[in-house]
Amino acid sequence: MSTSPPKPCIWLFLRLWFSIGVQSFGGGTATFTLIRRTAVEQNEWLTDNEFNNDWALCQITPGINLLGLTILIGRRVAGIPGIIAALLGLLVPSVTITILITAFYAQIKSCPAVQNAFHGIIPACVGLGLVTAHQMSVSPLKASKKEGNGSFALSAALLVFSGLAVALWKLPVVLVLFAAGLVSAFAHWVRSKSKTSESTL
Repeated sequence: MSTSPPKPCIWLFLRLWFSIGVQSFGGGTATFTLIRRTAVEQNEWLTDNEFNNDWALCQITPGINLLGLTILIGRRVAGIPGIIAALLGLLVPSVTITILITAFYAQIKSCPAVQNAFHGIIPACVGLGLVTAHQMSVSPLKASKKEGNGSFALSAALLVFSGLAVALWKLPVVLVLFAAGLVSAFAHWVRSKSKTSESTL
């Protein structure tokens, strides 16, 4: 019988989020990768499916997605104290570093070394995003494969066409997410109805 990993004490939880905040260079993609690695891979606070579901919820709600994800993870792990610790740990160091960098950026922005550094950071962030996207796609595609070829084909099609809808047709992200949810819900209803019909024969 499997047991869930022990929940961390609130000070350890705060320290781990503080570490994420200190390392959050490179924008949202880098921060998202750090959060997923800490919550899913290293500490196993959430499963892949739980993390993906929480992230999907953050995508269709207003506000800053990463803060919403931080709140959801904090609540799952340690309730209200977990929310407070996660937000403080993530925001205090990153906001402090941002203020300090902004204060000195005007003096160093024309420095060739700084410009070259930015040229390297941007592709690195893209690479992090690709790795994280691959890791997130594996779990739902495996689950769909277990449900059958039809479910797998639908998941793969939604993955591809959702990306194309945003990248090529410039459709609003919220609209694409709601459309994907409706298509998936309708397909599940059709499969359930078909199974019910078969069981009555």
